[in-house]
Amino acid sequence: MWTRQLLKVTLFWARLGFISASASASTSPSSILFEGGTIIAFNRTTEALEVIRNGSLLVTGDRIAGIFSAGASLPPLSARTERVDVTGKIISPGFVDTHRHGWQTGLKTLASNTSLVEYYSRYSEYAAAGVLTPDDVYIGQLAGLYESLNAGVTTTLDHAHHTWSNATAEAGLRASIHSTARVFWAYTFHNVSGFEIPEQLGNFRDIATKASFRGSATSLGIAYDDFGRNPNAAEVRSIIDLAEEFNVSVITTHSVQGLWGLDNAPEDFEALGILNSSIPIVFSHASYLTPVGAQLLRANNQYISITPESEMHYGHTHPESRLIQDQASLGVDTHLTFSTDLLTQARLWLQVTRRQLYAHVLNDWRVPANNPMSAYQAFMLATRHGGLALRRGHELGILAAGAKADLVVWDAATSPALLGWIDPVAAIILHASVADIEHVLVDGVFRKRDFRLTNPEYYTAIQDRLRASAARIRKVFVDRPLPVVSGTYGGTGNGTGGFEYSPALTVDTLRGPGNGYGDVFWT
Repeated sequence: MWTRQLLKVTLFWARLGFISASASASTSPSSILFEGGTIIAFNRTTEALEVIRNGSLLVTGDRIAGIFSAGASLPPLSARTERVDVTGKIISPGFVDTHRHGWQTGLKTLASNTSLVEYYSRYSEYAAAGVLTPDDVYIGQLAGLYESLNAGVTTTLDHAHHTWSNATAEAGLRASIHSTARVFWAYTFHNVSGFEIPEQLGNFRDIATKASFRGSATSLGIAYDDFGRNPNAAEVRSIIDLAEEFNVSVITTHSVQGLWGLDNAPEDFEALGILNSSIPIVFSHASYLTPVGAQLLRANNQYISITPESEMHYGHTHPESRLIQDQASLGVDTHLTFSTDLLTQARLWLQVTRRQLYAHVLNDWRVPANNPMSAYQAFMLATRHGGLALRRGHELGILAAGAKADLVVWDAATSPALLGWIDPVAAIILHASVADIEHVLVDGVFRKRDFRLTNPEYYTAIQDRLRASAARIRKVFVDRPLPVVSGTYGGTGNGTGGFEYSPALTVDTLRGPGNGYGDVFWT
């Protein structure tokens, strides 16, 4: 009994990074063969999806060694090859989330009805600095990434704006590494109280030099939100110099133009001479993108991240995003406020786009003769396009020989939601849910198996720590008074403000007095 308990404790601390992982690692098969499933493969020649029915997919190490049609001869298999029967099931690439703030997991349900103005002053990194400890950041980031893995997200671009101290920055990075998800961890440079950009530059250099992420599925990126109008040229140059010196995996920025004033538009990057970079740049939201900005994205092969639920929830919307879907990917954003899975984002975006384009015809009193966006396109945005946005399109977001073995197995054989399917892409985008995800692999290793995250004892400990962290954080935020929103909006960063506030119309769900808006249940 004591031996078993000691083994559990050893495994737990090894996975947190305090004991050498090799001391606790069990022998894994040299390869895994998934047999008899429907595979949503990618044809590199046609640059299109190719459905292989009753096929097999061979994983060797961290790569897809081959995809085989029914009846095709398989290569010689090692005696240690594990064979997994996936008859009647669907194998898809893992989802790629190109915009997320993982550390906010412990704030869930506090901001269910919040506006963007309230978010800035109440729940953003500026409001959280000094409230969340390094341990709060660590466990929030770790739990959030496990939640993503459970939902089939194998790659995440994390706009890591929990960098308000050396300790909180390193806690978020450590959690990303320990999650075993593929994380593009983008260190955020921002002038937070008590820890401003000059100090952050030193912290980043220390992190990049130590390179604790080396050998893991986590890589180092940079996030910065003041590339917009009237930038601090010296500050921008120092950040770009660091990006180039350490050849970071990505640069990302919030681009919310219009009245919001958080520009960071492609035009701003072009003016600074950094848009045509060998480093991928991801423009999160790109709300109110201009035609010129769209042309610049195409000319320089840079991408935006559309976060449908976020952009509807907060009101910065996405009026032009449908016009630049050839250079677009999908993200989740602030998962404390809404759905955390990319499947929901893909489904919402598909139907929002359909509605917008139908309206163009209907508003002219004509009847739409066709459906303006396909499930296939939504699937590609959630998978293939995420890999392209990160300049890793040859190996991420696709199932093809030589690609990373980041994949999802969907229970299309017995799930009540999927009975009767024929098109696997439509089955996932329009009918499936997170509950249908049976297996998730990252780098050829099961991270979810048989509908459960692997290492259940470890995850139970994470849950307990997250509950304790959330309870402490919640007390601070619940007691914090709501912001007074009146006068004019002051803008953000180097953008413009000065626009008057105005109440939005609210819906009425009650007859008679009141409208049924209801309360929030914090006590």
